[in-house]
Amino acid sequence: MGVSELASEPSAAPGWGDGTRCGRVGLPEPVAGTPFLPPPVFAAPFHLGDAGEDFYGAADNPTWRTLEAAIGELDGGHCVLFPSGMGAIATVIRVLTESGDTVVVPSDGYYLTRELLTDREARLVPTAGEWTTDVVAGARLVLVETPSNPGMDVCDIAAIAALTRAAGALLAVDNTTATPLGQRPLELGADISMASDTKALSGHSDVVLGHVSTTDPALADRLRTARRHAGLSPGPFEAWLAHRGLGTLDLRLARQATNAAALVEALRDHGKVTGLRWPGDRRDPAFPVASRQMRRFGGVFSFTLPSISSVAELLANSALLTAATSFGGLHSTVDRRARWGDPVPEGFVRFSCGIEDTDDLVGDVLAALDRVH
Repeated sequence: MGVSELASEPSAAPGWGDGTRCGRVGLPEPVAGTPFLPPPVFAAPFHLGDAGEDFYGAADNPTWRTLEAAIGELDGGHCVLFPSGMGAIATVIRVLTESGDTVVVPSDGYYLTRELLTDREARLVPTAGEWTTDVVAGARLVLVETPSNPGMDVCDIAAIAALTRAAGALLAVDNTTATPLGQRPLELGADISMASDTKALSGHSDVVLGHVSTTDPALADRLRTARRHAGLSPGPFEAWLAHRGLGTLDLRLARQATNAAALVEALRDHGKVTGLRWPGDRRDPAFPVASRQMRRFGGVFSFTLPSISSVAELLANSALLTAATSFGGLHSTVDRRARWGDPVPEGFVRFSCGIEDTDDLVGDVLAALDRVH
């Protein structure tokens, strides 16, 4: 099943597709003589009035709210912006749990999330593991990441949401890899959808930003209060850049997914590649669940080369690949995740497809692999 074969869900504006929505969400009504996207507001103090106006840039900002409106519409909830993805995750944990609470987190997800839980009882569960009532029993918060980073495993959000509700817990989904166009956790029953917008949402490798969305307006207010109290003020220029990048999210994701599908097919039987994983591949163990809950598949996949030197040779022999962490940008990147402490083989690669022409990218990668000893 390709990207175009996945059924689209109704958008906020009836009849509008993802590309139209991405180019218009959060924008004000047209006024002659004004720009399409309002310029960033850099003010720290504002002129004070009686009530309701902006008063201080650390508390709120019109540029934040414009982007929050846009992301919230795509997520289907109330969006709260943060200066980084980790700032978003850390605030969710701090607001919803206390010292000693049990928090279920993926054993194979982003490693810094696990490191946050120094004074909580962390219950580590594989993303593709068996999710039962025992797994969530006694937990205050269940945090999943699907597709997982970096292993590309997938879990059933709707099924886990039912388990957490029955256990009296809350479910938060790290939706960074999928993006709001690829997956809508709130519609699947999650209480929270959050992401690092540094990645595909902004998409140009020039922003550090994150967000949390929820259908609960009271929880959104709590998160905004916590943001202010902790001094987690997003930069207005970063918010403006992310909104500008959001306009092409649909186009970028489509090319990235096309490139991923072509590379996965080309590498499937390559003698130097093992452990190839992409949820959009019909032969991938994640595909049955991914095809049910994901609206489209992204441009990130993973595989393993024989050694550290093999990864280095791949990069040295390629004209198009760049060694870089993070993912979701315009350029195809290779990240050897063991260097960051992920429990993966030394030659494990997280590959993020850019928007290069598909034939150019596939040809370059295959030629570079042919020169790996």
